[in-house]
Amino acid sequence: MLILQRMATSSSFLSTPLLKASSSFPTHFLSPLKHCVSAPSTEFRALALYRNRNGVSTSSAAVATETQVSTQDDKLKETQKEKSDKLEKVVLPTNESSESLLRIRHTCAHVMAMAVQKLFPDAKVTIGPWIENGFYYDFDMEPLTDKELKRIKKEMDRIIGKNLPLIREEVSRDEAQRRITALNEPYKLEILDSIKEDPITIYHIGNEWWDLCAGPHVEYTGKINRKAVELESIAGAYWRGDEKKQMLQRIYGTAWESEDQLKAYLHFKEEAKRRDHRRLGQVLDLFSIQNDAGGGLVFWHPKGAIVRHVIEDLWKKIHIERGYDLLYTPHVAKADLWRISGHLDFYKENMYDQMNIEDELYQLRPMNCPYHILIYKRRPHSYHDFPIRVAELGTVYRYELSGSLHGLFRVRGFTQDDAHIFCLEDQIKDEIRGVLDLTEELLLQFGFSKYEVNLSTRPEKSVGDDDIWVKATSALRDALDDKGWSYQIDDGGGAFYGPKIDLKIEDALGRKWQCSTIQVDFNLPQRFDITYVDSNSEKKRPIMIHRAVLGSLERFFGVLIEHYAGDFPLWLSPVQAHVLPVTDTQLDYCKEVTNKLKVNGIRGELCHGERLPKLIRNSEMLKIPLMAVVGAKEVETGTVTVRSRFGGDLGTMAIDDFVSTIKSAIESRASI
Repeated sequence: MLILQRMATSSSFLSTPLLKASSSFPTHFLSPLKHCVSAPSTEFRALALYRNRNGVSTSSAAVATETQVSTQDDKLKETQKEKSDKLEKVVLPTNESSESLLRIRHTCAHVMAMAVQKLFPDAKVTIGPWIENGFYYDFDMEPLTDKELKRIKKEMDRIIGKNLPLIREEVSRDEAQRRITALNEPYKLEILDSIKEDPITIYHIGNEWWDLCAGPHVEYTGKINRKAVELESIAGAYWRGDEKKQMLQRIYGTAWESEDQLKAYLHFKEEAKRRDHRRLGQVLDLFSIQNDAGGGLVFWHPKGAIVRHVIEDLWKKIHIERGYDLLYTPHVAKADLWRISGHLDFYKENMYDQMNIEDELYQLRPMNCPYHILIYKRRPHSYHDFPIRVAELGTVYRYELSGSLHGLFRVRGFTQDDAHIFCLEDQIKDEIRGVLDLTEELLLQFGFSKYEVNLSTRPEKSVGDDDIWVKATSALRDALDDKGWSYQIDDGGGAFYGPKIDLKIEDALGRKWQCSTIQVDFNLPQRFDITYVDSNSEKKRPIMIHRAVLGSLERFFGVLIEHYAGDFPLWLSPVQAHVLPVTDTQLDYCKEVTNKLKVNGIRGELCHGERLPKLIRNSEMLKIPLMAVVGAKEVETGTVTVRSRFGGDLGTMAIDDFVSTIKSAIESRASI
């Protein structure tokens, strides 16, 4: 039962993962800023290149504009570099690396709750923990506005400035209940009921406000740097995460040890916002979520679909080369199949309602695993047959609350790059090592070379005997050791049906994304009673390994968009070259150039109908890697004047040279 880790979708920090713990602020995420050139500057430089090479006169006004833009651009670059250089020196700690930061954030949650209740006396408090980038607190109160956040922050600053002590007190359960009842805080009574340990601990801020809490906190509110705290956003949140319960107002904040850390974080956050795949998906016309069709259902537009096509072709090629057989299986099946697999018992809340077809119940699939098992069971197997590797880009459907949906990261229908390996016990290690090699080969194609790897071991509740758990866990550990990858042990973090390896990739911002997973399964082979005949002609049960490398195509595509900031490398770009005529008199020649690109497998587009400056500007906005400008001289000489988005002016080329240069770059995954 392959259950991929899903991304938590809070509104905190744009629902993105954390910076790497205790490392220098990632310098590589700043590099795109250094390469960014404003569209007007690029436009004039490209025009200047064309005019200089083709003897076209340039008006003094145009020259002045080009010079002015160039000067402004240089100043902008210099300012950005100074800012970037300063930020590169800032170390952003985490809650794990800095206990003082954790204490600051926890205390900030209390200070914020105190401030809210001073400004809004009818507000009821619930919970307020520290989180990865700061803190939040949930309140039962009237909806807040951004304007009111400023009032709350001002009151927080006042409380911090009073340097009030944080005082820990232990009380009996009855005393805690009496105090909470006196304050008329019903949510705190519910929290009190869930606390099993005695005595009950309370933290006071001076003698003005208190809360149920186990700590830890700073000693005085004055230990918090007011200039290193910021309230970020407001969101709705159901009490206890239950949609049937009260909708609360959640206020998110961020807190750091110094003002420089806050500035570095905000700069990082702004860069993450610039890369947001939901925004870029619209700007670049890659995908959409259509309300008329329903939330969480992805529509791949032509440009996004061609990127998916390239990814799928690469995925299939690598899998075939590594001995996998490709499968295609149905999107629905009889409900009984999901009863046998256990999904109806353990996963029903994530499955859609059943359909009655000719008096039989059918269900949309939430997983691909049972289908692959049915294909295995179609005929008897001998030990000579193993290993058996099958793979499918299989679309599955899982119910998600509408409030949890988030672009491509949390959807209701998605395509897993799913594969299953059926093997013998003594083949586990080699098969796991093969999966690790395949994973690295595939991820490196997209520039992902930094991974965080976790090996999760047997939990308290599990299926399978001790011997097979020991063998499987040792095989996973040995495969990782052979690979030479460092990894962490997550004791007891395995699935109930077997140990697993989880791999997170690190993107250009230093954020980590769960993608790849490898899971050994002792459960489904038993449920479906799959067997093989061993060398003694006895029936035995094979080992089943679930694995996914990209996770899902939708989520991986979202990660790619943000990793590249929409600037896809040449080989992956939905459009690789724009052919731009200076005037419509060059259209016929431009059509010939465009057709030649397409015949050679290059994704070229002819753009016309606007003046050249507008065409160039549009190409820059759409992040097109290459522009081929065509004027009268190019038509006469059978050439194109080429500009690369990242390589600058490449000069004039014969069409065949242009084509061969692009094909060579695509083949080697290089830029031009």
